Amino acid sequence: MMQTMQRYGFQWRLALLMCVSAVLAGCGINNIPTYDEQVKSAWAQVENQYQRRADLIPNLVETVKGYAKQEQETLTAVIEARSKATSIQVDASILNDPAKLQQFDQAQQQLSGALSRLMVVSERYPDLKSNQNFLSLQAQLEGTENRISVARRDFITAVERYNTEIRTFPGSIWHKIMYSDLPVRENFKATAPQADQAPKVKF
Repeated sequence: MMQTMQRYGFQWRLALLMCVSAVLAGCGINNIPTYDEQVKSAWAQVENQYQRRADLIPNLVETVKGYAKQEQETLTAVIEARSKATSIQVDASILNDPAKLQQFDQAQQQLSGALSRLMVVSERYPDLKSNQNFLSLQAQLEGTENRISVARRDFITAVERYNTEIRTFPGSIWHKIMYSDLPVRENFKATAPQADQAPKVKF
C-alpha cells in the first residue's frame, strides 16, 4: 500500500513538473537565449560576407594594377583600407561593446569608399573594363555587396527582436530573473553619408 502511494506521489510530482515546464515554455522563458543566439548567428553572417569581400580585393587590386599602374595612390588606399578593416579582431564579444562595433563598421565603410574610388578610376581604362578577369571580379564584388546588405538587414532585425523581447512583458521579467547577464544589444548605425547603400561599381 505504501509503495503504491509513493508511486502515485512520484507520478503526480512528475506530471506537475511537466505541466509547470510546459507553462514556463509557453510563457517565453526560452525566447531570450533563442533570440540571443539568432543575433550571434546573424552577426556571424555579416562577418562572413565582409570576409568574402576582403578575400576578393587582392585579386581585384592586382588586376587593376596590371592596366593602371599609375593609379598607385588609389590602389594603396584600397590596400590600406582593407588592412585596417581586417586588423580589427571581431567575434561575438564585439556585440557587447558598442565602441568596437562602431569602429568595425567605420573601417568597413572606409573600405567601401576606397573600392568606390577604385571603380571610378577603372572607368578611364577601356582595356581593363573589357578584361574577363576584371569583369568576373566586378560581378563577384557586386554580389558580395548585395549579400552584405542582406546580412546587415538580417542582423538589424535579429537585434530588434532580441531587444524588444528583453524590454517588454513577459520577457523583461525573465530577463531580470534568469538572463540579467545578457545586455541590450547595439545595432548598426549610419557612420557615413549614404552608408546604407552599396558602393557603386557599375560602368
